[in-house]
Amino acid sequence: MRSRQGHYRQQGKQVKGSVTQLSIGVLVALICTLSLFFSATFTGNHPSLSPSPSPSEIHVQKLWQSADSHEWRPSSAPRSNWPPPPKESNGYLRVRCNGGLNQQRSAICNAVLAARIMNATLVLPELDANSFWHDESGFKGIYDVEHLIQTLRYDVRIVESIPEIRKNGKIKKIKAYQLRPPRDASISWYLTDALQKMKEHGAIYLTPFSHRLAEEIDNAEYQRLRCRVNYHALRFKPHIMKLSESIVDKLRAQGHFLSIHLRFEMDMLAFAGCFDIFTPKEQAILKKYRKENFKEKKLIYKERRAIGKCPLTPEEVGLILHAMGFDNSTRIYLAAGELFGGERFIKPFQTLFPHLENHSSVDRTEELATNSQGLIGSAVDYMVCLLSDIFMPTYDGPSNFANNLLGHRLYYGFRTTVRPDRKALAPIFIDRENGRTAGFEEAVRRVMLKTNFGGPHKRVPPESFYTNSWPECFCQTSPQNPADKCPPVNVLEILNNQMESEVTSAVESSTQTNLTISVAER
Repeated sequence: MRSRQGHYRQQGKQVKGSVTQLSIGVLVALICTLSLFFSATFTGNHPSLSPSPSPSEIHVQKLWQSADSHEWRPSSAPRSNWPPPPKESNGYLRVRCNGGLNQQRSAICNAVLAARIMNATLVLPELDANSFWHDESGFKGIYDVEHLIQTLRYDVRIVESIPEIRKNGKIKKIKAYQLRPPRDASISWYLTDALQKMKEHGAIYLTPFSHRLAEEIDNAEYQRLRCRVNYHALRFKPHIMKLSESIVDKLRAQGHFLSIHLRFEMDMLAFAGCFDIFTPKEQAILKKYRKENFKEKKLIYKERRAIGKCPLTPEEVGLILHAMGFDNSTRIYLAAGELFGGERFIKPFQTLFPHLENHSSVDRTEELATNSQGLIGSAVDYMVCLLSDIFMPTYDGPSNFANNLLGHRLYYGFRTTVRPDRKALAPIFIDRENGRTAGFEEAVRRVMLKTNFGGPHKRVPPESFYTNSWPECFCQTSPQNPADKCPPVNVLEILNNQMESEVTSAVESSTQTNLTISVAER
């Protein structure tokens, strides 16, 4: 601009005035452009966060609505040729899913995909419940088996157990060959090592089976199969669904409610190495648990805290919600195990938000009272959090519960999530603890406005596919890219016709073979 002004000065004062006006115009335009840019940066893609006079203003009332879908909707139906499973499989696949309920859920999705890749018949997955939950419910006690088999009939064959075979006049059981898959195994491993053993022995048993198939696969149809399993086929048993819906109805009878996965529990605190806020006795318990369950590693609390590696305390969760504008009438459902440290940690939160509930306080039935810490309690928590108006995970790092729920709520219609950025919030909380409280709530709001509130967004590593299955498991009603076009509404009818055609062809082939043999015998 300076060189242009120097040129115009040589033309006289009249031109200089014009340049001054032009400069002011350009400056105003630039300010307007920057204002719009920063407004868009802060608001993201949520309708609740429309441009406002204050860059740190959050419209809480609009957060109770779902996020803007931008014409995307969930769709995990096949969009290219997807033949039904062949009549003859290469053998049987058994898996043992270890870990908690949601780690097992991901493993089940992987098991179905592995069976499809290998053209194997999947044996109903085993849930390693005793070691983690001390719960013997098993797959049949938690999930609707008939619904699972029926929903996936176009994808894989599923049986409840390996059938007995007759060989040399004797009834014999097929013994599955045991294999330990590598972590995040590639498709090629299943098509070579695993398939070879399956063909040799008739069945293989993969154990342990957690994170044993790579999440990022360059095959959209395979990824959509995972979504069909996770969001359609895996349905809890009717009595669990009924119990969950009853709790949701009671919570919603007085309006909207927010669910929080408060991960302030012994196992997570020990894993994170966040000990210093506890008494010497409590620290000894955490250190003992860590030594017995996790690899030895030197962890310094102040360093962990500064980079957001510590779970948020209940008080910090309350302060975040208060800074965002939620008032003390907000109904909150807590999905959590036993909070470590007890009353002194939950009391500050309860002072800010007195309407705290959990599944035991909302529904005092005998079933939940006797199973609140087992798989059924976890299943009910999962469903209530899925159906809540807003969901807030306080520690979504290695938490399978939080990560799977984030993905399910995205698929369920871009339902609002509040995901605190612990790393960005850490220095703000540390300043508050050191007495520097000026501008605390404003600083918290500015951090929270930069988070995604549940709308479609690109999956960026290390974000899990189970946390964000966009765009593979979504389609657009008016797509700019033809690949994003929604499949035909009668896709199930098309798949059913394909399957019936396969069966008819198999029957005709068998009839023709028998006829040929009969003629030859004559």
